[in-house]
Amino acid sequence: MRAYAIRFVSREEERSHLNIRAVDVCQSLVVMAYRRLSRESFRRFSSLSSRSASPPCFLHLNPLRAARSFGVYRPFRRDTSVICGPAGSCSAFHRKLHTISAATSCHEGSGSNVLATTAGVGLPREKVDCVVIGAGVVGLAIARELGQRGREVLVLEAADAIGTGTSSRNSEVIHAGIYYPAGSLKAKLCVAGKHELYRYCKERDIPHKNVGKLIVATKEDQFPVLDKIFSLGNANGVKDLQMLSAEKAMEVEPSLQCMKALLSPSTGIVDSHAFMLALQTDAEATGMTLALNSKVTRGGVTADGIELVVAESSSESPSENEQMILSAKLVVNAAGLHAQSVARRIDGLPADTIPKGYYARGCYFYLSGFSKPPFNHLIYPVPEDGGIGVHVTMDLGGQTRFGPDVEWLPELDDKELYPGRFDYYVNPRRGDKFYSEVRKYFPALSDGALQPGYSGIRPKLSGKGQPPADFVFQGRKVHGIPGLIQLYGIESPGLTASLGIAQFVGNLIVTEQ
Repeated sequence: MRAYAIRFVSREEERSHLNIRAVDVCQSLVVMAYRRLSRESFRRFSSLSSRSASPPCFLHLNPLRAARSFGVYRPFRRDTSVICGPAGSCSAFHRKLHTISAATSCHEGSGSNVLATTAGVGLPREKVDCVVIGAGVVGLAIARELGQRGREVLVLEAADAIGTGTSSRNSEVIHAGIYYPAGSLKAKLCVAGKHELYRYCKERDIPHKNVGKLIVATKEDQFPVLDKIFSLGNANGVKDLQMLSAEKAMEVEPSLQCMKALLSPSTGIVDSHAFMLALQTDAEATGMTLALNSKVTRGGVTADGIELVVAESSSESPSENEQMILSAKLVVNAAGLHAQSVARRIDGLPADTIPKGYYARGCYFYLSGFSKPPFNHLIYPVPEDGGIGVHVTMDLGGQTRFGPDVEWLPELDDKELYPGRFDYYVNPRRGDKFYSEVRKYFPALSDGALQPGYSGIRPKLSGKGQPPADFVFQGRKVHGIPGLIQLYGIESPGLTASLGIAQFVGNLIVTEQ
């Protein structure tokens, strides 16, 4: 059983502390006041909670943090809400986002206003420096990077917590960078991100373990694939790979059955939730503001930057009081599964620059009936269509899991991409195929040993039978819009590469200025 340690700050203590700066923003939200707190006070008051029966507010500051000392963190559906001004009133949506920037109050708009004549008429406006759309691991890493470069960042997240999509529904593996074509962004950013991630985990005491991985061939016709992976790894700068004979591999892992194996010593596992919470903490320390339950419904290009119509995610047809317009100098679309959907909502963005998206669901099953994990390393078969095969991983608590498989989903429209619309149900019948696949390298797997676990969905840029696509980053040179950065197809190894991706995006922004 995993242990959690979450500190709830009392409402009286919370108000007493925050009102130190509340006079700076009067009746507005104390967003900037909170952001000006010292690092010591930030750590002390890092958990905010509201038990109010009033409707959830638009801004959700500083979601609850689990202590860094225990287990795996699951920041889903945390009870968080904004701290309002002295009156504590948040009756209208636009008043809930009345103070975002330290230097500005509510602006009625300036420059070219492409939204004023249609959906944006009459809506309150606010100017911000940078908006990052998406609070997954990549969005949070980018927010941290931009904050450390001196930018003021607002992160918009359509869900009710950080990292509820692809970022939290994966194998939590630190990849070595050996599968991807030499020179590809996946290869470069995975290898760079791996080193950064190990360093960051050590510095921030984030649970992780360098367990190593075996990629196994169970028949001779897979040998060429294994040899190709070995060559790719070397070309990508992964120089510690070792090819093992069947005898050596099964000596290392007695429960394993294979004919040849490739050892990757630098592969590991990480607590992805603790990692995201650390990124959030770092970003907030630079002044980042996080807005949960906040979806982008429309956007447009102005003379001063980009305007976004933002609404509460709980409403599919939001009223005027549930919407407002943000005018930003810089917008980074890191919406993951929703990246194409968000892009299509931006007026003036050439449609032919938005790549077609594909969605592949992968299910995981947990191993039961074993007193201890049967393997010490991660065990991967040679790659298959759309993924890297039904592999064996374990979490930091020693729980063994198998997956993911690959299930191609039908094309989804924008309405189906609303938060909560993805189907993450794990059909127990999918376990039937797992048994046959896993027994190819783990013959001791007994009937009934696999229990349904969880599933995730990969945001892919290539479909069934097509070669895997690379990450896609688009700036003004591609779509012609200054101040807009688009990220598409950030699937595996996105978790490993996240810090590298953040640096890449930061540099891309600099080159386009």
